[in-house]
Amino acid sequence: MDIRVLSADDLRAAITMAEAIEAVTRGFAQLSAGRAVVPLRTSLSAAAGTSLFMPAYLPDSKTTTLKVVSVYPDNRLLGLPTIMAVVAVLDANTGKPLALMDGTYLTALRTGAASGAATDLLARKEARVLGLFGAGAQGRTQLEAVCNVRTIEEVRVFDPNRNAADRLVAEMAGRKAVPGRIIISESPTQTVKDADVVVTATTSREPVFDGTDIGPGTHINAIGAYTPEMRELDEVVVGKAKIVVDTREGCLAEAGDLIMAIQSGVISETDIYAELGEVISGLKCGRESDREITLFKSVGTAVQDAAVARAALDRAEERDLGTVASL
Repeated sequence: MDIRVLSADDLRAAITMAEAIEAVTRGFAQLSAGRAVVPLRTSLSAAAGTSLFMPAYLPDSKTTTLKVVSVYPDNRLLGLPTIMAVVAVLDANTGKPLALMDGTYLTALRTGAASGAATDLLARKEARVLGLFGAGAQGRTQLEAVCNVRTIEEVRVFDPNRNAADRLVAEMAGRKAVPGRIIISESPTQTVKDADVVVTATTSREPVFDGTDIGPGTHINAIGAYTPEMRELDEVVVGKAKIVVDTREGCLAEAGDLIMAIQSGVISETDIYAELGEVISGLKCGRESDREITLFKSVGTAVQDAAVARAALDRAEERDLGTVASL
């Protein structure tokens, strides 16, 4: 039995951010229409981190996937990625394993792609300034995704690790759709002041900026907090935003930003306006005014992995990328 093995470099060659955004858009539409099968992921805490087991079935593409992803915040001290993962792709009709691919890059790509899709639907069309919290791998793909769907002219990056911020600027400034003007912010307030789009891509357990600093018309992508104990947003900004989530079930179980706001009475579960797939499918409106504050909260769903993995595999097969191994 042959299986295609795709490294991170193979995936970069196989699929662009724009193609990944298209793939997750289709995946979210299937999810909210009830056509995807996505059990709530299983979380296993061990030592200094957490491993997550995320299966999905997308009938439209006849694909089943399983991702095993580990999140170890202290890995940066060891010179290792915070997030490492592997993804298996199976033919849903036969169960035959088709591919094994690097899940670390795929996770960063599909997470950025989800924010790209959300930004396209929820941010003001004339958005030009991006405030970015977090200069890790996720920060890079978030930056690339937002710049794929809006003509961003200025980026402000805030990270407590100045060296990490310097590396992001050196690597990303002027790359593809990313503007050459990337400023390293000295404070959270400077990062969000008059920003059109704000992205939080951190492992913080405390809000990374003061919600009173967010102005009317801002769109926020909050993608870093993935447990009930973590949050990047305070109750002020959550309370005044139109909230769109990747999945209601996932966010109500895992998104500390929302869970803490619900527990304190600032919002209720019914204040979650829509799932992204509902907006994609036209079941719910996206942005309805230029002064509206919109929030896309994502904890991640295996639909994103399945959609992007299938698209990447199709292109890799067309171009004969990766290594074909016999099991």
